[in-house]
Amino acid sequence: MTDTKAHLKRYLKNARAAVLWKLEGLGEYDLRRPLTPTGTNLLGLVKHLACVDADYLGRVFGRPFPEQHPWFAEDAEDNADMWATPEESTEFITDLYRRVWEHGDATIDALDIDDTGVVPWWGDAEVTLGEILVHLVAETNRHAGHADIVRESIDGAAGLSAKNSNLPGDDADWWAAYRGKVEQAAREAAGE
Repeated sequence: MTDTKAHLKRYLKNARAAVLWKLEGLGEYDLRRPLTPTGTNLLGLVKHLACVDADYLGRVFGRPFPEQHPWFAEDAEDNADMWATPEESTEFITDLYRRVWEHGDATIDALDIDDTGVVPWWGDAEVTLGEILVHLVAETNRHAGHADIVRESIDGAAGLSAKNSNLPGDDADWWAAYRGKVEQAAREAAGE
């Protein structure tokens, strides 16, 4: 029988690592620049996920993350957690995320999967640790997907991790031919 809590914790750990991997090798501008109309940027995704983890594996279970930051506040500016100010170094944001992981992992380790907490921003809904772990695995992977696309648009880097691209072929000519095939299919479907 699989230990569901351990399994979910492993998936969360892998998703967290994938997000941080997307930052490797980039300069400050590329880490911070908005690459979608809504301002999505790599370092902002990490900052946001730090807030998400701190709240769900902290406040929800009566184990608040000990550090206070302005973007954690109830009255914080909209999207304050989605971008890094010039004063917030990359090291500060990534180290914060790692400290939040440690705090969250301690919560996971301290509780049983059926232990309950309350999510104030869900109308004071009572939830189990298991439900929150499923939510966090989904949320973190969702943002890892955003990071995949943002990173690919910066320098073409793509894949699951440094050790496993999880992509077919790695030859630029293969990818150009593949992209051309997909483009042609789209044009044909549109009647062009």
